[in-house]
Order: sequence, then C-alpha cells, then structure tokens
Amino acid sequence: MSLFKTAILPLRAIQGVFALLVLALSSYVAHWYNTTTVISSPSSINFLFFASLYSLLSILALEFLIPRFVAPKTAASNYIALGVELSNVLFWFAGFVGLAVFLSKLLFCRGSVCQSAQADVAFAAAAWLVWTGSGVIMVREVVKKGGLMSWKRKEPAAVEVPVTNKEEA
Repeated sequence: MSLFKTAILPLRAIQGVFALLVLALSSYVAHWYNTTTVISSPSSINFLFFASLYSLLSILALEFLIPRFVAPKTAASNYIALGVELSNVLFWFAGFVGLAVFLSKLLFCRGSVCQSAQADVAFAAAAWLVWTGSGVIMVREVVKKGGLMSWKRKEPAAVEVPVTNKEEA
C-alpha cells in the first residue's frame, strides 16, 4: 500500500480538527474585538477565520467532490487536488505569520482574549505543518503518476493513401 493511501485520511482528520480549533479561537477573538473595542477585528484574525473555513471546504472537496465528480483518475483531477492542497499550505502560512507579527506589535497582551490569540497562532502553525506534510505526499503522488513531463505530444498516426496508377485511368 502506498504512503498516500495509508497516511492521507488520518492527516485529513487532523487537518479538520485544527481547522475547527482555529475557527473557534478566531471567532472568539473577532467577537471580542467587535463587541468590546471601538475598532473592528484585526485582518490577521479575519484571515485565519477564512483559512479555517477554506480548509474545511477543501477537505470536503479533496475527499468527496474531486475524486467522484471531476474526471476521476485523470491528470486533471490530480492537478486540481494539488492546487487545492498547496493553496491551503500558503493560506495557513500567511495566516499564522500574520497573526504572530500582529501580536508581537501589541503594546500589551493580557487576559483570555490574548491567550486565545496566542493559541490561535500555535494551532494555525500546527495546521500549516500538517497541510505541508499532506502537500508533500500529494506532490510525490502526482510526480509518481507522471505529472506534466509525461504529457508528450502524440505523433499523428500514419495514414495510408491509396496509390492509383495513371495507366489505368
């Protein structure tokens, strides 16, 4: 059995758990900002909220929609899945780095909302690591199945043209 088949389902479950944790923590911090302060929630919190929703939809798409409805067992479905996988890696990286930078610039950070935002950074970084791991596995699988380099142009088939004798005409 390949690494892809044995490892991908547990990784998807872990990704889903981290996405739900980050969604809950980001929601709490955003709610605190929107109800307690006069400014709206920081864009880095809002971005992590988006990243967690995107991850949950991606897990649904990667496990149920793409394999069944988008040209199963073709190179197109492999590249669509790879694009979704790698976009999650990018979103999680941008999200946890952005929130870490935001928290480092705060003049003070105390209370449950600050601890929730710090936990949000930690869980987002862990989600990035898990998505990176599944992304590496996906890249290996796509390369093993051929990838772009195996899409060689097919030579046109030779067509036999009947030869007619000029003497018969």
